[in-house]
Amino acid sequence: MDRRDSIKTLLMGTFSVPFANSLNLEKEISSSSQVSDISEPMHSDWAEWPDMPWAGPRFWGNRLQDWRISNGKIECIYNGGNRSLHCLTHQLDKRSEDFNISVEAEMGVNNPSEKDYIGLRLGAIAKDEPVPVTFSDYRRDAVFGKGLDAGITGNGRLFIGENKSSCTIVLESPIRLEVHGEISGRLYKLVLKAKDVATGRHLGQLVSNNIAPGNLTGNVALVSHFPSQAVEWPTVSSRFSDWRLSGSKFVSRAGQAYGPICFAQYTLNRSTLKVTAQLASVEAIPGHKVTFQIRDRGKWRSLEEITMHALARTVHFRVEKWSYSNDVPYRILLELPLNNTTRRYTYEGTVASEPVSAEKVKAAMFSCNYNWGFPNSEVVRNVAKHQPDMAIFLGDQFYEGHPGLGVERTQNLELATLDYLNHWYMFGWSYRDIFRHIPSVFIPDDHDVYHGNLWGDGGRQAPVEEGYGYMSQDEGGYHMPGDWVKMVERTQTSHLPDPFDPTPVKQDIGVYYTDWTYGGVSFAIIEDRKFKSAPDDVLPFDVQNGFPQDPEIDFTRYYNIEADLLGERQHRFLEEWTKNWGGETQLKVVLSQSPFCGAHTMPPGTTGDLNVPERPIPERGEYPQGDVPAPDMDTNGWPQKQRDQALRIIRKSFAFHVAGDQHLASILHYGVDNFGDAGYVFTLPALNNVWPRRWWPTVEKDHKPLPGQPKYTGNFRDAFDNKITVLSVANPVKTGMKPGVIYDRAPGYGILIFDKEERVIRSECWPRHVDPIDNPEGQYGGWPVIINQQENYGRYAYGYLPEIEVKGLKDPVLQVFKQETGELEYALRIKGQSFRPEVYENTRYSIRIGEPDKDIWKEFHDLRPRPKNNSTTKIKYSFDKN
Repeated sequence: MDRRDSIKTLLMGTFSVPFANSLNLEKEISSSSQVSDISEPMHSDWAEWPDMPWAGPRFWGNRLQDWRISNGKIECIYNGGNRSLHCLTHQLDKRSEDFNISVEAEMGVNNPSEKDYIGLRLGAIAKDEPVPVTFSDYRRDAVFGKGLDAGITGNGRLFIGENKSSCTIVLESPIRLEVHGEISGRLYKLVLKAKDVATGRHLGQLVSNNIAPGNLTGNVALVSHFPSQAVEWPTVSSRFSDWRLSGSKFVSRAGQAYGPICFAQYTLNRSTLKVTAQLASVEAIPGHKVTFQIRDRGKWRSLEEITMHALARTVHFRVEKWSYSNDVPYRILLELPLNNTTRRYTYEGTVASEPVSAEKVKAAMFSCNYNWGFPNSEVVRNVAKHQPDMAIFLGDQFYEGHPGLGVERTQNLELATLDYLNHWYMFGWSYRDIFRHIPSVFIPDDHDVYHGNLWGDGGRQAPVEEGYGYMSQDEGGYHMPGDWVKMVERTQTSHLPDPFDPTPVKQDIGVYYTDWTYGGVSFAIIEDRKFKSAPDDVLPFDVQNGFPQDPEIDFTRYYNIEADLLGERQHRFLEEWTKNWGGETQLKVVLSQSPFCGAHTMPPGTTGDLNVPERPIPERGEYPQGDVPAPDMDTNGWPQKQRDQALRIIRKSFAFHVAGDQHLASILHYGVDNFGDAGYVFTLPALNNVWPRRWWPTVEKDHKPLPGQPKYTGNFRDAFDNKITVLSVANPVKTGMKPGVIYDRAPGYGILIFDKEERVIRSECWPRHVDPIDNPEGQYGGWPVIINQQENYGRYAYGYLPEIEVKGLKDPVLQVFKQETGELEYALRIKGQSFRPEVYENTRYSIRIGEPDKDIWKEFHDLRPRPKNNSTTKIKYSFDKN
């Protein structure tokens, strides 16, 4: 199956997920989708697995770290409320048929109360959790589903929902809970029985009649509920084994299993392929092998074999000298020796052919993925219809809090890692079919490392003895242990091209800033959190969560403070990147977490942003009054001097900028010394918008919006006095769609189309729910926006150097230097064979023209600027004679 066929399959609604197929002593799980509404029994197989902190591919635990296999049983190791373990492959269907469920269960808690219980959850759905939705999905049900609970309480009473038995059972040994559901007319009768496991003796029975079939449709789960207990981890609260599901009301879909190979991502950069596969917690199984294979001449050929990284549960493959010019199917093969049986699991995808010769290259771009819309199937479907060539995720791939179940901000490395993997697995569960067949980039942002805001300060440890709130965060550094931060970056960035300078920062935390060249577009991937100074640490006034607590602060007085934004290391990287146009680069793009300005508004006197989610969403066409630009130092509008320095470097390559983080889609033109003298930035919308920022600045009578555009467009200064020109904004607005908490907050994604022939970049901003084929005009108002490459360097030209005419090279690279200092003025690959360089000062210049891929160059010196209409001698040079 090539990439186009894979996309076609996705459009038809067939998602590629692993499934099981028994083959004598060898079991192989393939990534092909096999979905059939059949009723096959389910029997848990925990006795076949070794002890491990994962329940197996047919189950989803809430939370991951709270369930483990031990001595052939599944244990809940959390003494708290509402821990559930869902069966992914079997659901109770709508049809009116009988069913049976049984499981062996025991409590591990001493002196449980009548509020505590263990048992089963029937018909678990997530219709109203965490927000009301109209769609159904077994994955959402597995994470958020509520249903009809049945089991036994801590004081020994059987129960089905609110119905409890009058007699009690002594819980001194494991019991078997059996539930039989049979249709009686149009309603169900449920019979719950308890038996002693050792003797088979009947212990008790409870019957509930007249249960609506709708309450028995959805997932089935095990439940461990101990709200009366002191929360400790790890402490065994319950154990289950021999879980069985049968009956014609069950439908079985083996393709809904998840793991142990959860997903994989890759980049191809100048003939080097790097692949990261994310696995479940099977790292401790002796003799496991993971192999990267490609489909070659109809057979799978192994290229590299490796074992897992023990903490991150990742596997990293590297293939040098990748020479394939066509789509190449790949698969990750995992072999697990279990009880004299080798289980084989595969995950399949495609290494796409690099679109070097294509006139246009398309990127799908994302940020800020809260859990409200999980599993985000509408996003995956609609993005597939654009048929992008690459996928780029610019941070906040998830948010650290699990609704109702909390977050593990802790120095316990294993506990914190499993908590992270729980979120990361959910992310991949949602979006893996976006990047299964195309290369992808990930940049972790603050929430990916469990911060509200992050000022990394060179990687140092934040003072967590003060807790994990604003006090320690505002002092700079990482809350979480250095090894944990390294684990996060390993899962998200290890498939990126090698870093420009791999020297670790403090705590031995690595770096990933680098460049990626693909399809004639060169991306600078930068880290705008890791090196950034904490404002409360360097400014002479009180700052909380990035906001000055004195609303009258004049930031222009602190322009020259000693503070870092990108840091000198990344400045050196960007300077080198601006010069380097190899790899047939035609266009350049900078990718970062946040934009270099503060382009959102709040009421005057604001000293924090905690009220942002509660601010009313306006009606369409309404313009809320009274807002001013927010002094939010979480953005890269601060520190201003370093912001300006970064933009002066970036514009030298005529680079377009794409950022995430702000939850407010916009297209802006940066200004440094004058409005519009640097490049453009597209800040992406949030996939799920938990922080609905807005741009409704109060405008003066003399303000001039862009022709025909809303009054919030045009020239503005942000709260730090940075110059910005606003072209488009997707503000929150009441849509009438349900739930409003998703759709009224302007959620969506970006599409960038790089036209290498015309040297323009078309940015598109799509609401998450809009089908781009059925509604091709359905973008947010103000989009699409088309930017010419050379508009990303908007300085006023003092004059022009002689026109250059070149023969023997197609689209050569031009570099312009100030001759006296040797400083690069700019560099680009010209279109055609002639170009007249503009310059910005009255001084002497040198130019260098040639082809970096062939390392052939010609230099010309002592060039002086002339007016544009002043005829001048042309510089002609032919590389043919070389």
